Amino acid sequence: MKIATWNVNSAKARLPLITDWLRAVSPDVALFQEIKCETAAFPRAAFEELGYHVNAVGQKAYNGVALLSKAPAEDVLTRLPGEPEDGQARYVEATVSGVRIASIYLPNGNPVPGEKYAYKLRWMDRLYRHAQGLLAQEIPVVLGGDYNIIPEARDVFSPQAFAGDALFLPESRAKFRALLNLGLTEAYRALHDDDRAYTFWDYQAGSWPRDNGLRIDHFLLSPQAADRLAGCSIDRRPRGAEKASDHTPVVLELRDA
Repeated sequence: MKIATWNVNSAKARLPLITDWLRAVSPDVALFQEIKCETAAFPRAAFEELGYHVNAVGQKAYNGVALLSKAPAEDVLTRLPGEPEDGQARYVEATVSGVRIASIYLPNGNPVPGEKYAYKLRWMDRLYRHAQGLLAQEIPVVLGGDYNIIPEARDVFSPQAFAGDALFLPESRAKFRALLNLGLTEAYRALHDDDRAYTFWDYQAGSWPRDNGLRIDHFLLSPQAADRLAGCSIDRRPRGAEKASDHTPVVLELRDA
């Protein structure tokens, strides 16, 4: 089972790039973040033509997530529990072929201090509580997406430059480690010990040609999913394309049960 996550930075603006990549890589499940359109405006027909079932959760101009799957998705959840008044489109979760899978767009949190950072921390607390419930079911769970968290110094081109950034503050990173301490496995680091393995390069200051990137897109696996971990790779090719997203896809592979 091949599962991809990609912050596409506008599904409509990147549609030819996205569909070309899906044709070439053919993941069983594709998780998108920052689709940047209302649910009804998501270009679902283009993905249905490629054989995908589409579950999108959008809002006007900002945020938005989607879960595309070749097999039907069951028991779809369109909001992260814990804050009913939260109207931001940042979470969709469903069961596909016996695996519980979520597409996550965790808040950025900048500027610090402020309400945006407080919201990020609350959101991470909600994710922690929800993950506890998922883990208690002892089923294969894959939590993939743009976490807006730089886990370690080696996951950013300049730790000094990001010392005061919400993505790298000690409190942010501690909440990410708390998820791992529940028993979740960070798939990429379970298999790779390399430096300069980035998933995001800013559009500014020549970040892409200089390889000044961040690793902020992650897969977290329950023990039942981690037992099936066969691969996790970063596909840098789409970031070098014309009209690219500032993120690039990460591809997870699970062995059959």
